[in-house]
Amino acid sequence: MLERLFGLTQHETTVRTEVFAGFTTFLTMAYIVVVNPSILSQAGMPLEAVAAATCLAAGIGSILMGLISNYPLALAPGMGLNAYFTFTVVKGLGVPWETALGCVFLSGVAFLVLTAVGARQLIINAIPRSLFSAVAGGVGLFIAFIGFKDAGIIVSNPATTVALGNLTSPPVALAILALLVIAALQAWKVKGALLIGILIATAAGWALGLAHYTPAPYQLSALSATAFKLNIPAALNLKGGFGAALIEIVFVFLFVDLFDNVGTLVAVTKRAGLIKPDGSIPRLSRILFADSIATLIGALAGTSTVTSYVESAAGVEVGGRTGLTSVVVGVLFLCTLFFAPMVQAIPSAATAPALILVGAMMMGALAEVEWADPIVAIPAFLTLITIPLTFSIANGLAFGITSHAVLTLVCGRARRKDWLLFVLAILFTLRFIYLAKG
Repeated sequence: MLERLFGLTQHETTVRTEVFAGFTTFLTMAYIVVVNPSILSQAGMPLEAVAAATCLAAGIGSILMGLISNYPLALAPGMGLNAYFTFTVVKGLGVPWETALGCVFLSGVAFLVLTAVGARQLIINAIPRSLFSAVAGGVGLFIAFIGFKDAGIIVSNPATTVALGNLTSPPVALAILALLVIAALQAWKVKGALLIGILIATAAGWALGLAHYTPAPYQLSALSATAFKLNIPAALNLKGGFGAALIEIVFVFLFVDLFDNVGTLVAVTKRAGLIKPDGSIPRLSRILFADSIATLIGALAGTSTVTSYVESAAGVEVGGRTGLTSVVVGVLFLCTLFFAPMVQAIPSAATAPALILVGAMMMGALAEVEWADPIVAIPAFLTLITIPLTFSIANGLAFGITSHAVLTLVCGRARRKDWLLFVLAILFTLRFIYLAKG
């Protein structure tokens, strides 16, 4: 049965290899079970419910990816998108988290429709590849900034905006120690370094009296606190209120998810040797279908956008070549569902360093930017820097796409096939005018 489903012989792999690859991928990305609830809970969402939703979305999403596309790609709520959900949409714009979940659902529907009609390729071709890398780097800085803030390593300062925190404070010292431990484990190429570091820091926090947890009865019914709580009518603005802001939110969820997927697909499939000689990715539509369906499931369960994880490359490194790897990852996430409420026992001093180093790992994409070419480098830099400094991925996308369109136009490098890029630039310009008037 497994041979028929996944073509193991054709891909020169075995059940044992695929299972081991699945465990490896799971260990490298299991930190999301801890980190995602810690971020989304700051949006007012129940921590236990979000933890359960994270496991459920990652589990079902990864299984769907394996069965539909037969690729060793694992899915889970995306880092960066969860930060955008919490800090920009909910806390920044004041949008209720139920409405924000509605926006996530609508972005999944839009992604599904775009995939079905083939428009995704048109959109992908319209965006300069350098901005893909810049968005990844900018989101990395964004996540790292949040991690430094949560750890207390940096604090707000009215004179300088930010300043160095009290490094002798026990929680801050614990966070720094955890940062060093995780970094050392990663340098030693230990599988699951982030998860191991979080567990070590948690144990130290409990030993030092820096962590607090009040056990409470838990059943899978805790998921009901977020499951099906999304407010689609409000996201569609049928009740009035936020207007164009909600359209922007859906747009960002859609396009950042699209960017994340393209980058992840290229990185993982190249490593696995699954790309065709002409550079195309076989069964690309199936991959995008699986991803968009997973986002719909995640929104219904109660979590932010679900996307492909670049940590899937860890499983590929140990031999994963088929969707069986993804199915194994999904099953492990579903098993973790039964222990979801224990995330409350993990202090922020343990999770913040993971955010910092996840951000660090995302910076490698910047090597793909041609920094010697101003037409490429300036939009990439503006994207990179405005995402963390304005606390908004939308602003980074707007600055990058608009500046790239303007520079190509004034330098005479605009081409007829770039029409969609200029349409996007005009839309972003109108967005800036709208925000200024608001």
